[in-house]
Amino acid sequence: MTKAFAGKIALVTGASRGIGAATATALAAQGAHVILTARTAKHLEAVEDAIFNAGGNATIAPLDLTDGDSIARLAVAVTERWGKLDILVLNAAMLGTLSPVPAIDGAEFARLFTLNVTAQQVMIASFDALLRKSEAGRLVALTSSVGANPRAFWGAYGASKAALENLVECYGDEVKNLSQVRTAIVDPGRTRTKMRASAYPGEDPSTVKEPSVVADAICALLANEFTTGHRLVVEG
Repeated sequence: MTKAFAGKIALVTGASRGIGAATATALAAQGAHVILTARTAKHLEAVEDAIFNAGGNATIAPLDLTDGDSIARLAVAVTERWGKLDILVLNAAMLGTLSPVPAIDGAEFARLFTLNVTAQQVMIASFDALLRKSEAGRLVALTSSVGANPRAFWGAYGASKAALENLVECYGDEVKNLSQVRTAIVDPGRTRTKMRASAYPGEDPSTVKEPSVVADAICALLANEFTTGHRLVVEG
């Protein structure tokens, strides 16, 4: 049986754990060669081993997304080895400290925007040409409900996600008539992740869905045609 992503090259950021790791694993299970990026090599190696043990293929690329030069070098490496990128999943993000807007720490706010927004723009800029070389380049960005629906104490994180959504949707609108690249926004909803546990320390983890549910939803989205601007909210 032909796998949905056979012959496809995918890159997933924040792939060392949670939704990123689950998405990378699911893509590999459907035939994609997945490039795994995150800061911690040993955690990436664990995901890579799990993919290999399940019969899939992956390459790890440990890097700090706040280092634009590292992203540029990765894009060059992908160009030299594969010459294209079929799927880009922008998952990496930091939560920061939940606090009232007047109490937001300026230094942390800058770090949060550097990863959640600036690094995402650099990723898009660096891999744009490779996505355009795909027969059906797809970019999926992970967001949060607070990006579109502001919530008290979530101002910093919510603002970063609102900015990310705007960047991705603008990019999608810019390239949709010039290429086969299509973009989508995915809101994973309540999911059992380390970030969720930090935001809701008193929550029973068993009451929220596993990252694999989100990963399966992302794979189902990528396996089907969708128009730029598509927004998927993963229920459960």
